[in-house]
Amino acid sequence: MATARAGTKGEALRLLETEGVTVVNLDYESAWQDAIELGRLGNKRGIRVEYRGHENIAVNSPAALVAGLLRPKTTFRQRNLYCQFELNDLPADVLESLEAKAAKLGDYILAGHLQRDVDAVWTE
Repeated sequence: MATARAGTKGEALRLLETEGVTVVNLDYESAWQDAIELGRLGNKRGIRVEYRGHENIAVNSPAALVAGLLRPKTTFRQRNLYCQFELNDLPADVLESLEAKAAKLGDYILAGHLQRDVDAVWTE
């Protein structure tokens, strides 16, 4: 199953015409508005169209959290960053700084015990 990421509606339409694509993953701001229309077009062609507004990421360490927030964000989705370490182990000013950085990106830093499903893992 070949999954392709669409960053715009035009790209999604092009991918729905592409041989070998079986899933088109919508990843742009207004995708929620296009999901039904594109899903119907996809059904006619045997292609599943998916839209998710967020992704859940397990973060294994403070260093992984810092590194992950420093990397360019390649998705429009809100990222829920579930920390698999004690947030209290971070100095308060460092945690505040990381939370501010995450908020600027539209993301949330959360305690690991709140985690449900995982879409990705950040490690050192």
